Amino acid sequence: MPSRDIRTIRRGALAAALAILAATAPVAAGPLAVGPQYDTTHVYLDPADVDRFVTSFTATFGGASTPQIVATVTPTPSRTTSQLVMTPVGTLSVFGYETPVPYPFGEERTGYLVTDLDEAVAAAREAGAWVLVAPFDDPIGRDAVVTWPGGIDMQFYWHTTPPDYPALATVPENRVYISPDAADEFVAHFLAFSGGRLVEDDPDASGAEIGRDGTYRRVRLESRFGRMVVLVTDGHLPYPFGREVTGYEVAALDDTLAKAAASGATVLAGPVSADGRRTAMVEFPGGYIAEVHGPDGGAKPGQ
Repeated sequence: MPSRDIRTIRRGALAAALAILAATAPVAAGPLAVGPQYDTTHVYLDPADVDRFVTSFTATFGGASTPQIVATVTPTPSRTTSQLVMTPVGTLSVFGYETPVPYPFGEERTGYLVTDLDEAVAAAREAGAWVLVAPFDDPIGRDAVVTWPGGIDMQFYWHTTPPDYPALATVPENRVYISPDAADEFVAHFLAFSGGRLVEDDPDASGAEIGRDGTYRRVRLESRFGRMVVLVTDGHLPYPFGREVTGYEVAALDDTLAKAAASGATVLAGPVSADGRRTAMVEFPGGYIAEVHGPDGGAKPGQ
């Protein structure tokens, strides 16, 4: 069967799955999200690297860190430094564990603030997720960890005292690398949960975006939880692609990369131009890898 026909069938199957799940999606799915400024990338570092990382990251993107505390943020005994790094391009939860990290923590990629933790867990289950860590108390609220088709783990959290963070200048992308075997199921189920929308399903995106020749399939989603880009590949990825979990949008990529280099970060790949943007892969002190992109030519951020 010609590849064009296969792509047509696949898009039809995804559309059908989305229609079925939209009809049965939990009613509370949309209001569960608070806003993308409350969705944090989880960064696990050696305690000795935390200060260097925070200094470099904020020097690159702006913003500041909350005071560092030491706490138990898992349901079983553990001890970690913990702080929130708030920047105009995205928010991080940074952990420096002084004890071994209890399973499965460290494998979740993001923390999503929800309006009601129990409703969020129930909605995720109804939309096809599995609960890895049942709801538990932390020093300032409650948490749970779920996994989606394709092995995509994320944490939900709820604060006893609702936080109040400023809006972001640009909304980051949650970057999900996934097998073709699970991609349609993941997209359909996550959209059912998030109440989001399919922005784009491009079967012929430029492979330069992930360090390869040829093309690959790229799916873009948006919801009140923020932006997500699903990168559907065969897993043949050159380093460091696939190691990043978040992509940050900036107004001037070259200026940002210069700030990153001056603050101790390393550009691992790029910049390359594709899809109307220029993009690079950056490693910050301590090993955190991020995708950073800006407009290519006359486009403005967000276009």
